[in-house]
Amino acid sequence: MLSELTKRIEDRDSTIGIVGLGYVGLPLALRFMEAGFKVVGFDIDPSKAEAIAKRQSYFSHIANERVGAAVDQGFIVTSDMAKASDVDAIIICVPTPLGTHQEPDLSFVTNTMDALAPHIRAGQVISLESTTYPGTTEEEIVPRLEAQGLKVGEAVFVVYSPEREDPGNKSFATQTIPKVIGGHTQACLIAGSALYGEVIDQLVPVSSTRTAEMTKLLENIHRAVNIGLVNELKMVADKMGIDIFEVIKAAASKPFGFTPYYPGPGLGGHCIPIDPFYLTWKAKEYGVNTRFIELAGEVNTAMPAWVLGKVEAALNHHGKALNGSKVLVIGIAYKKDTSDTRESPGLKVLSMLQAKGANTAYHDPFVPEIPELRQYELADESIEISARRIREQDCVVVCTDHTGIDYGLIERNANLVVDTRNVFPLGGKNIVAA
Repeated sequence: MLSELTKRIEDRDSTIGIVGLGYVGLPLALRFMEAGFKVVGFDIDPSKAEAIAKRQSYFSHIANERVGAAVDQGFIVTSDMAKASDVDAIIICVPTPLGTHQEPDLSFVTNTMDALAPHIRAGQVISLESTTYPGTTEEEIVPRLEAQGLKVGEAVFVVYSPEREDPGNKSFATQTIPKVIGGHTQACLIAGSALYGEVIDQLVPVSSTRTAEMTKLLENIHRAVNIGLVNELKMVADKMGIDIFEVIKAAASKPFGFTPYYPGPGLGGHCIPIDPFYLTWKAKEYGVNTRFIELAGEVNTAMPAWVLGKVEAALNHHGKALNGSKVLVIGIAYKKDTSDTRESPGLKVLSMLQAKGANTAYHDPFVPEIPELRQYELADESIEISARRIREQDCVVVCTDHTGIDYGLIERNANLVVDTRNVFPLGGKNIVAA
């Protein structure tokens, strides 16, 4: 069974199923298509299937031409999980958000597996890429397959290989980012390595799915903790009248033992604001309190409120109250030069400003309108900026430093700027760092 599967993959005589065509699934599907595989995409969102059928990308960092080329080669999208029996590999790329009490929400993973399980057959490899806590693959994926009478490691092969997508990063692509992979058994690892080895330049095999799951969490917790540290230092430096960005630049001149991290209005994206809490939740099962991680989470979560306080103080200094003031937010994507608004601190700042009675507007060339999000009721659309429109604002708040924005226009015409991204030099006219 294993040798037959790996030979089909090596001969490109296999079909790959990608479940979830979001920021992870779509580029992965396109990569397999470009490598000569047949690909079936599975997604319950009809708008994604419609866009792809029209040869259109729904992400700013993925060109329409890539989607069109994939469609020409036979790429199809369906919501019919019964078609999973037609593929040789199933790669699950669904969201793993947090619940209302910061607990892991695996419903997308478990619901997907419940829908897939009756249609999975012998001779397939199943890979989970969604970020999750150690033990998920063997506790949630494997039992559902074996309940169908499929022995994992003999009839079907299960691996965990965490996604490492970085939307908008022009230095790395799906193919060139080294990929960690752990198998439930050695045979599973061989099958998974055969699958990914055809489309990824470098694989990093590890001893188990649990190790691979922990690796992904370490990567993101490392960033969350260090960003929390520098965000806390920013607040201290602000009280001392010190420019934290100047400090970071100077410290980064040390050629060893220091890695620069930069403060901001909070954390965004699916990974850093969420993933650490998957480990803190699971650690409690083992009687361990992850105080260091939780403290960093508290600091990072509090940053939008700190920005709000800076806006209030700056307006007060100009003799104005926040309530009733016109405030323009620049950038609501969580990351520069992308349209990704997941967990965006810019959205949190915008929501807080509205709750305080400010008359808000936003400008983001990558986000023409705010998507429907469960935690916000924001119906705004991006406005075009001009000298007149900027002069009309009581305050401009820079939350995301997209490169295509005319910051000179803002600096020349704004009555007040609260800058969370070090776009403007300190000491400039009416510029306040936040």
